[in-house]
Amino acid sequence: MVVDEPQSRIASLLVLGGARSGKSHFAQVQAEDSGLDLVFVATAKAYDGEMEERVARHAAARDARWRLVEAPVDLAGALMAQATVGRIVLVDCMTLWLSNVMLRDDDVDAAAAGIIAAVSALRGPAIFVSNEVGSGIVPDNALGRRFRDAQGRLNQGLAQACDAVVLVTAGLPIRLKPAPVPAFRF
Repeated sequence: MVVDEPQSRIASLLVLGGARSGKSHFAQVQAEDSGLDLVFVATAKAYDGEMEERVARHAAARDARWRLVEAPVDLAGALMAQATVGRIVLVDCMTLWLSNVMLRDDDVDAAAAGIIAAVSALRGPAIFVSNEVGSGIVPDNALGRRFRDAQGRLNQGLAQACDAVVLVTAGLPIRLKPAPVPAFRF
């Protein structure tokens, strides 16, 4: 799934990146290249026309090999049901899932802990797509800052739980975990 890593050693992959970084495309290619049955777990809820358009664009990028499972909130349940031997699950995306949890006013820390715990219990490989939100400006309102902080904690937890982590910037994947071997010493 990740360059220089045999697939048999990688059960979970976190793909991070900013908006329009290419992270979803990279994750989809990794899943398709696995040769396993493909399951797409969608976390988006289309509250308006613009979001409906985004969902349709993502759906159009997948062919008939993909099976769709919608899990806007009960992601842990969907993961446990779908991640099995011979199948790879692609979750796109953790950021929208977190938004859904926050909009319901659920316990964000407990929900995130449930997802992180589920990663180690999966019976098959999974790829998680998530936005890297900590590199931008500080949000000007309390809800924005609360979301940014919760997303940062979720990403940290997933990065610890997943076997591999890749950051995608401008369509280019940068392997973060396992750490790349340095080409030279400083």
